[in-house]
Amino acid sequence: MTPNPEIQRLAQALATCTAHRQALIDALDDLQGQRLAADNLAQPDKALRRLLDQFAYRYTRLQDDMGARLVPATLPALGEPAASFPVIDRLNRLEQLEWLASAEEWSDLRRIRNEFAHDYPEAPEERLEGLRIAMTAARRAMGILAEFERRIHQRFPEIGPAEL
Repeated sequence: MTPNPEIQRLAQALATCTAHRQALIDALDDLQGQRLAADNLAQPDKALRRLLDQFAYRYTRLQDDMGARLVPATLPALGEPAASFPVIDRLNRLEQLEWLASAEEWSDLRRIRNEFAHDYPEAPEERLEGLRIAMTAARRAMGILAEFERRIHQRFPEIGPAEL
């Protein structure tokens, strides 16, 4: 039996996002072990710079792939005709279906991600504060992904860990 293409897309999107999540968890764990202070962000050593790059890459990729792949794949798999919906309408519909706690929260997380990815403050104290905010937002994005994952496995048991 050929699997439903909408469910296949959802499984692939989930697999991509969970891979990013695992790498992001590793980066966050490693960052927690660092002495994060404004002075070491002013001139990070090679190891810290690589760790910050890994965090930034996986954080942005997780949120990008959730927004560009997972969210758009979820609604059609649920039988919702959302292909022509703008992003905000997709998010609102997922909130109505209780797959997303808050479309507004997702927008806030997206804003934080954009600020972190595109702003590079001169003052090391501002860099540290931006990093801390981004780390908190990354954890929340992972929480949202975990809720999607729980619901996906509940609603689509055929998407099992073996497919991820």
